[in-house]
Amino acid sequence: MKLTARSEYALLALVFLARQPMDEYVSIETIAKAQGIPPKFLEQLMLALKRARFLRSAKGQHGGYTLAKPPHQISLAEVVRLFDGALAPTESVSENFYESTPIEKEHKLTNVFRDIRDYVSNKLESTTLADVIE
Repeated sequence: MKLTARSEYALLALVFLARQPMDEYVSIETIAKAQGIPPKFLEQLMLALKRARFLRSAKGQHGGYTLAKPPHQISLAEVVRLFDGALAPTESVSENFYESTPIEKEHKLTNVFRDIRDYVSNKLESTTLADVIE
């Protein structure tokens, strides 16, 4: 698994919002400036996060984005899967995005990648935004 810029920036934006009081709306410009994210790119990410129900938005002078649920209810795995798909290093060991690959010919090699998948998946599933903002 390799994180794309989409996942990295989305996580940075969510962490920033998780540090704000619940129900306080923050503008894209504020988030972009604070986290060093290109504003136009952030706008696309925020829409995807809103569609996935991680965020709520409000229009107007005091509008912007806020988390749709508490930080302890948003796992890093959910966000990474939204933007990057499988957490597994190869599709042949993926639980959610399985596809046959040549590596399946070697059972012991496949087991190594399955162990890597399990570690990464368990770590990201058990880590929430609340865990990384403290």
